Order: sequence, then structure tokens, then C-alpha cells
Amino acid sequence: MDKTTRGNASQFFIAGQLCRMGYSAVVTLGNTPNTDILCSNVEGTRFVHIQVKTFVPGGRTCSVGRKAERFYGDNFFWILGGIPQYKSEDPFIYYIIPSRIMSEKISEQHKKWLETPGKDGRKHEESSIRALVLPPRVGYSGWDITEYEERWDLIEDKLGAPHQ
Repeated sequence: MDKTTRGNASQFFIAGQLCRMGYSAVVTLGNTPNTDILCSNVEGTRFVHIQVKTFVPGGRTCSVGRKAERFYGDNFFWILGGIPQYKSEDPFIYYIIPSRIMSEKISEQHKKWLETPGKDGRKHEESSIRALVLPPRVGYSGWDITEYEERWDLIEDKLGAPHQ
């Protein structure tokens, strides 16, 4: 499965999970800057914006890009969707990370990466790439995202308890 197809699938899997929880979630299909999924409570009175990034479970990193360093507000979340290969026995894995945490940690991690010598002691050069290190590993800053695995409650806190 190519990167675009996997990314699209991830957005729909995540939106489906939010709908299963009792919320209204729509995939924006690229029509909303920085928002892959717009999710609200059933009444439509509370909203969260979600940016989705996709990875294959078992991989070392998930690429999030430079925009992950920006704080988009308290109702903005990054969801890293670990979408297994078709017919794989691997489970789906989701990391739900608030924008404030993502922006702080990715900025810190990138700064430390730049300060750390690369292969043969070479200096790392500035880049637009920002790679989030996946568990069980930790990034240059020591950030372990394990605490954000399946943290759907962070979205529930913003939208209120769903109607089941």
C-alpha cells in the first residue's frame, strides 16, 4: 500500500473510531488547512481539530513535519495512526497527542538532534523533516510517547461524554 493510500485509510479508521465513541467526525479530504478530521459532540457545540499522521506498527519513526512545532490551540490534536499491513495480525495503534505537547516536545527533540553529531561526527543540517520516535524507543530529547497510546479520553475531555 502506498503512503497516500495508507494515510487516507488512517484518517477514515480514526474518524470511524470517533463515531463509534458517539461523536460526529468528518474527514476533510484536504479541504481544511491543518485539519484532517473535524470532530464534534452530537449537539455540534464543541469541536476538536485533528491532524493525522500514519505509520506502520513496528516501525522506528513517524514523520510529522515542521508544522508539528507549531501550537494550534487547546482543541487541536495530533493522532498518530499505526495502521498494520493488510492481513497482518498486528493491532492498530493510536497515539493521541495534544498540540501543546507535540509542539513543545518536537521543538525540543529537533533542537537536540541538531546539537548531536551525526555519522562520523558530522553536524546535522537544518531540515523540514521532523520524525517522532515510536515506542519502545525514545527520541533525542528522551520523549517517550507511550503515555499517549489510546488516550481518547483527552478528546472526550474537550467534547464531553458522548451519547451512547
